[in-house]
Amino acid sequence: MHVQEWLDSVPAVAVYAVVALVIGVESLGIPLPGEIVLVSAALMSSQHSGINPIVLGACATAGAVIGDSIGYAIGRKGGRPLLAWLGGKFPRHFSEGHVATAERSFEKWGMWAVFVGRFIALLRIFAGPLAGVLHMPYWKFLIANVLGGICWAGGTTAVIYYVGVVAEGWLKKFSYVGLAAAVLVGLASMLLVRRKAKKAQLQHDREAEPVGAGE
Repeated sequence: MHVQEWLDSVPAVAVYAVVALVIGVESLGIPLPGEIVLVSAALMSSQHSGINPIVLGACATAGAVIGDSIGYAIGRKGGRPLLAWLGGKFPRHFSEGHVATAERSFEKWGMWAVFVGRFIALLRIFAGPLAGVLHMPYWKFLIANVLGGICWAGGTTAVIYYVGVVAEGWLKKFSYVGLAAAVLVGLASMLLVRRKAKKAQLQHDREAEPVGAGE
């Protein structure tokens, strides 16, 4: 089947639901590839006339905000034992070092940690549960959560959609090549952002390490 025909056969509601669900579950504190799913769906919307990028961005935002809010409630009720349990289930993401790094970020930046954390994979998973564990006032968390969700989900959808439209316009005569190019450009952009965020996080860890050792 031609790529365009296959894309047109995918129900738009299924794409919206999967994006909202994956991002929502990730925001609960369960490591899932929410960013990759959102990028893939935004690229698909640029090739699929039935998928509205505005609706897609709204669904992604709703998943992020609702998932984070549920994660906040779970973290507030579960407290430190919850983080210890998550560390046992997901040691790569919820190790003591990762928890300590995220906690220092929250203590230093407060609401900004929730907002900026939406753009950083590690903090995106931690934001809701950790804000609840640390008893951040919910109204502060909600404001940062909503603004971060809108900027991250809406911004990512808009940028990747535009990239996909441009790539498709240039390579529309070669549908397989055009789709592959759009995917590669989108993933490269995402990886570049994540690489810069990881460098910033490592720099933050090195600056905070002497303080931890002194304690």
